[in-house]
Amino acid sequence: MNRTQLSQLAVLAAVAAHRSFRAAGKELSIAPSAVSHAVSSLEESLGVRLLARTTRSVSPTEEGKLLLERLAPALQEIGIALEDTLAARGRPAGNLRITAPRFATDLLLAPRLGDFLNTYPDITLEIANEDGFTDIVKEGFDAGIRLEESLEADMIAVKISPDIRTVIAGSPAYFDKHPKPVHPRDLVHHRCIKRRFTNGAIYRWEFEKDGREVIVAIDGPLIVGEDQLAVLAALNGAGLAYLFDMRVQQKLADGELIRVLEDWCPPYPGPYIYYPSRRQMRPALRAFIDFFKYSP
Repeated sequence: MNRTQLSQLAVLAAVAAHRSFRAAGKELSIAPSAVSHAVSSLEESLGVRLLARTTRSVSPTEEGKLLLERLAPALQEIGIALEDTLAARGRPAGNLRITAPRFATDLLLAPRLGDFLNTYPDITLEIANEDGFTDIVKEGFDAGIRLEESLEADMIAVKISPDIRTVIAGSPAYFDKHPKPVHPRDLVHHRCIKRRFTNGAIYRWEFEKDGREVIVAIDGPLIVGEDQLAVLAALNGAGLAYLFDMRVQQKLADGELIRVLEDWCPPYPGPYIYYPSRRQMRPALRAFIDFFKYSP
């Protein structure tokens, strides 16, 4: 392999990742025509078609997929080596992709993102909001953030928040019209704000007390896709909401929301950053973990 082929392989990987010559060119800071020329030259030198091209899409051929699968670890090692060189000068760098549920992004990451990005100006951070557990290796993420119960055994996990509690709460106006529930089963008589996850499932509310677990399939007139809308709806008297305490602490303290069933909502471990065990960790990921990890 000559040096030209090495650069062409990097271009090929970028095109395959973006499914676009234009997007690859933007990432590599070269013209789309130069991207196309690099791939075509590589294909000609190898004597095999690596990308299937149409007027609307670009995707790897079977030969291209096999090459990229073998190529990925090597390119990753090269990338890590280059990032290590910058990190040795105190400058972790590169693109960092994180998957996280919206509540973790809103409550744990967003308040500190400015400080992180100002501390590490050579890191480009991408955050994808998703509810379900994500195979970060398959989907091309560097790390994910999830609750401990969602983590797989082969992942390394680092805690990024203190223990959290769930809150069942409604507005004073709601409780002017409805009695406060004293047991989770009383919720079947209440208007509850339902939550639909990105996978389509409606969340069933979970409770625990003295070792007993209760799961309630609640019902109500409103289904939402994220917590903040549930908070606003509860404040407006639409019904009871199931929330994380860190999201509504001030609302509870100000009396805008009233908490119920508190004895059925014990604390449990908060979110973790999870990532696969690798021989070498990217300096950008190490910087992210060290910055956001929880220190009691």
